[in-house]
Amino acid sequence: EEVLNSTDFSSKVLESEGKVLVEFFATWCPHCQRMMPVVEQVKELLQGRVKVYQFDIDENKSKAGEADVESVPTFIIYRNGKEMWRNSGEMEGEVLLSKIESVL
Repeated sequence: EEVLNSTDFSSKVLESEGKVLVEFFATWCPHCQRMMPVVEQVKELLQGRVKVYQFDIDENKSKAGEADVESVPTFIIYRNGKEMWRNSGEMEGEVLLSKIESVL
């Protein structure tokens, strides 16, 4: 997974054309750790259709605050820089995939 910093976030998410899924996570979060293989699987399945990134909230507290991320993991889909969907918490890959598919 590519982990974004605040600068990358602007250029690769907010200024990006197309669809981007960002997982806001923390290294200390057990739910986030359990979601890592799920996110990797979803990334492979959506390859070429959706860019998938991770964003460490502890490394970038101000940007996480700007995105109103209050718990981790939080998944947000952006389309052309605008938030289209968000969901927080641990979920199965099929559930995450179907939620993503519903907004594509």
